[in-house]
Amino acid sequence: MKAVIQRVTEARVRVEGRVAGEIGPGVLVLLGVEIGDTLAQADWMAEKIVNLRIFADETGKMNLALKDVKGEMLAVSQFTLAGNCSKGRRPSFDTAADPEEANRLYTYFMGKVWEFGVPVQSGIFQADMEVSLVNDGPVTFILESPAKKAT
Repeated sequence: MKAVIQRVTEARVRVEGRVAGEIGPGVLVLLGVEIGDTLAQADWMAEKIVNLRIFADETGKMNLALKDVKGEMLAVSQFTLAGNCSKGRRPSFDTAADPEEANRLYTYFMGKVWEFGVPVQSGIFQADMEVSLVNDGPVTFILESPAKKAT
């Protein structure tokens, strides 16, 4: 499982001209699910992102987590994160999970974030989406879950 995490002052996702999800200050998470990813990895990813200290404290140091600042999350499924661009000129998506499994883990991930007390908005799975954001900082991180473990 892979994620691109962007600290934002606001973000929204539109599908067919209407807003599907919108947040104020918090994080935009682009989440890619790969073949063999597990519930344990989704648990790890949710806990890690919610507790990642990427927000400034009163001294300006990145010392506060999403839940500390009462931020929100906009989670967008992003199968292209599983793309391999190392050979040729067209990305290969051989490692992307099949849509049914990817949607199951994406939905599960969002549920875990809610369990941590962080409000979550989302895009629409497999839709053609327009994502807009105001990156705060800019602060952007790439996160990969640890080795796959059975659940």
